Amino acid sequence: MICPLSLTKRQFGDRHLKIPKKALLGVSSLSIVFGLVSCSNSSAPISTTTTPPVSTSTGPDVTTYHYDNARDGLNAQETLLTPSTVPSTSFGLLGVYGVDGRVDAQPLYLGGLKPANATSAVNVVYVATEHDSVYALNVATGAQVWKTSVLGAGETTSDPRNCSQISPEIGITSTPVIDRSRGTNGAIFVVGMSKDSTGGYHQRLHALDLTTGAELPGSPTEIAATYPGNGPNSQNGTNTFAPGQYAERVGLLLLNETIYMAWTSHCDIEPYTGWVMGYSESTLKQTTVLNLTPNGAEGSVWMAGFGLAADTIGNIYLLDANGTLDPTFNASGFPAGSDYGNAMLKLSTANGLAVSDYFEADNTIAESAADIDLGSGGAMLLPDVVDGTGTTRHLVVGMGKDSNLFVGDRDNLGKFNQTTKTNGNIYQVIPNAVPSGAWSGPAYFNNTVYYAGVGDVLRAFAINNARLNVVTPTSQANFAYPGATPSISANGILNGIVWVVQSATTSQAVLHAYDATNLGHELYNSTQATNGRDSFGLGNKFITPMIANGYVFVGTPNAVAVFGLLK
Repeated sequence: MICPLSLTKRQFGDRHLKIPKKALLGVSSLSIVFGLVSCSNSSAPISTTTTPPVSTSTGPDVTTYHYDNARDGLNAQETLLTPSTVPSTSFGLLGVYGVDGRVDAQPLYLGGLKPANATSAVNVVYVATEHDSVYALNVATGAQVWKTSVLGAGETTSDPRNCSQISPEIGITSTPVIDRSRGTNGAIFVVGMSKDSTGGYHQRLHALDLTTGAELPGSPTEIAATYPGNGPNSQNGTNTFAPGQYAERVGLLLLNETIYMAWTSHCDIEPYTGWVMGYSESTLKQTTVLNLTPNGAEGSVWMAGFGLAADTIGNIYLLDANGTLDPTFNASGFPAGSDYGNAMLKLSTANGLAVSDYFEADNTIAESAADIDLGSGGAMLLPDVVDGTGTTRHLVVGMGKDSNLFVGDRDNLGKFNQTTKTNGNIYQVIPNAVPSGAWSGPAYFNNTVYYAGVGDVLRAFAINNARLNVVTPTSQANFAYPGATPSISANGILNGIVWVVQSATTSQAVLHAYDATNLGHELYNSTQATNGRDSFGLGNKFITPMIANGYVFVGTPNAVAVFGLLK
């Protein structure tokens, strides 16, 4: 391994990252890789000239946000990383792989991919940036398999739209999704935002060949939509989607050959409403549109970058943000004007998108008015569980800014209790479960749910008789705003490790690994090795660690860090 001896400082917006000169490889920013290292005298990330140890296996593919459509964050096929192999004596930062912008999307991974004109297959990590670029990188060497810009001719990335949430530029924000069976070589689907020379904004869905990065036939498609209603962007009873008013932050969902996406506002800058759309993955043509507040306002879908969740029978689950809830309801308990601000939602896809069930907290109107909404966090589906009566329960968990952990029965979310206005209609509520609230999502392993809220520790909630219960101890580390979304590696139900990143944008990021059975037992963190061996720069707002085939990938303001077993 090569230990860089000199550093340069590169400013990226309001963030700074120390970058080894050799790591730049002709690009303007970085990806960082952690793994087994022998260097101990450098305070900087290691060079991309380092070759990490190469596993003879390819490992399972990671083709979507948090591993699957349940969004449980669990890779249960990890055999190389165990509680005994991840202490800092045997695990650490492997390399820094350069990219050209912020990595807000979770990296994705394919094992055993044969690139165009290559003589052999390689393991590939896919990285999307806010500079509207997609990279396919050889995991073992950091070499570019390909790089593609999704900007149109004469276009730039979007400005931050007077909002600090995605800054200094907006390009590809959400986690893409991969279908290895689409087209000749498989496809990666991404949504990119851009700005043309006249000042017009564009949102486009792209399908790129997995082996070359080339646009597939019919790609890209311009994202546009209308929906009946009298919302703030309406005219003559029709709402029109304005691409400059929105960002696609939520991880893309591939369900039954349809790409689903949802849209957030830029901060709370009006006018905006809540949009969910579906596009055919084969034609990239729009197949369905739903507005969650068509006759009201707000109700955007933010979810801290968490992916839209889906069950095996075609229903989609999400949390939306502060917005209109109608004052009157029909005989079935649904809002008379179809406005569902600040809700846990179940969407049917059987005949196009439609709200089939929902839950609103008892104080939802006050929460929306105070911007204390449910939509700051993500929704995760639990595996089937059996309660004390022997009944099988299909549950969804979610939490937002109000600190309450909500557990919904997917067969009956509870709607809104108009009489007593209590939360008694939902399956379970754990009050003050995460005291400062969640701007993040949960993960699941072996009958346990894990959360790391804002300004809080990592917490575990055990499932007993289909109910969640608080578990102690918690982690000792505290996760500043926006908290953190954990991921978990395990081999079946054995060797569970909870991976989580302290990622405040004004301080050094820290990767942590905890024993999943005892959060008081920290197995590793990236500050433990001497001389800053595993330091990888400042944090990134909503990054989620991804574990595959013995590696841990972490996005940074201009890099992907890769950790793994040391030589």
